Amino acid sequence: QVQLVESGGGLVQPGGSLRLSCAASGSFFSISTVGWHRQAPGKQRELVARISPSGNTVYADSVKGRVTISRDSPKNTVYLQMTSLKPDDTAVYYCTLRQLGNDYWGQGTQVTVSA
Repeated sequence: QVQLVESGGGLVQPGGSLRLSCAASGSFFSISTVGWHRQAPGKQRELVARISPSGNTVYADSVKGRVTISRDSPKNTVYLQMTSLKPDDTAVYYCTLRQLGNDYWGQGTQVTVSA
């Protein structure tokens, strides 16, 4: 059974930075695609970034150049470094993992960008 636990969310001023972490339990992390989605109030959930087992990355256009996803497979952890944060980045951020055709989600961590 895969469990994902996010941390690192919080309140930050516009232009600030945050690093989100997601620790995964279970097996096969190193061969799983992992990523981050977010959902803002009144909006649909959307992909922020994902990273393949080989390190290939995909980013949403809205975060390109401001966000970096990385993984530490021996630690079963994926990170999301966010810089130059904007109020529009305010959302609940969810860690996601795809393994053997199944999708797993964390409980989410709130990121609020406000002065």
